[in-house]
Amino acid sequence: MHDNGLVCQKGGVRSALRIIIFVLIMGTISGGLLVGVNNFTEPLVLMNEELKLKSSVLDVLDIPYEKSGTIAIFDSRVKVLKKNEYTFYIASDQSVAFEFHGPGLWGPISGIASLEKDLKTIRNIKITHQEETPGLGGRIAETPYLKQFRGKSIFPKLIFKPEGYAMGVNEVDAITGATGSSRAFEKLINENAQKYLSALRGR
Repeated sequence: MHDNGLVCQKGGVRSALRIIIFVLIMGTISGGLLVGVNNFTEPLVLMNEELKLKSSVLDVLDIPYEKSGTIAIFDSRVKVLKKNEYTFYIASDQSVAFEFHGPGLWGPISGIASLEKDLKTIRNIKITHQEETPGLGGRIAETPYLKQFRGKSIFPKLIFKPEGYAMGVNEVDAITGATGSSRAFEKLINENAQKYLSALRGR
């Protein structure tokens, strides 16, 4: 009886060791595979991010390009200027583009804005990421809505008015039914423009 118990105990230890060794081996293999996949996909992710940024900059600066030649056109037509933590994209006609980021009503909003060479007249605004309500606040990313910003002045500041009441050179329509998103977008645009232009004028 005693010997049988000892044998069972040893068998249990061996079984536990086999399980531990198996788990360690599988963990090592899985970890190696994940590292390999990450090393393979990371350059592709970075390349896609670069293409997205550069194509968006070309869009807001009104520089035509073919998708296959995005990087070449960007490198030949756009000058990149860095001022401290701020990055500016300058076209040959001296129009300037910059990225903006900030909180919306329901999540972060990111985009790119461009100004004419007078550094106060908006040329274009493009939203690259937003999490506002589809059909309401989410309209901030729609081309028909953003077209109204073209030619508007960012100074002394951009003002969002109830839809249909934007008359001034620095006024645009807010989104009906999306007051919170409109106010967040208004604050985001004005704060980013002030920071970036203060940095640019300090060069």
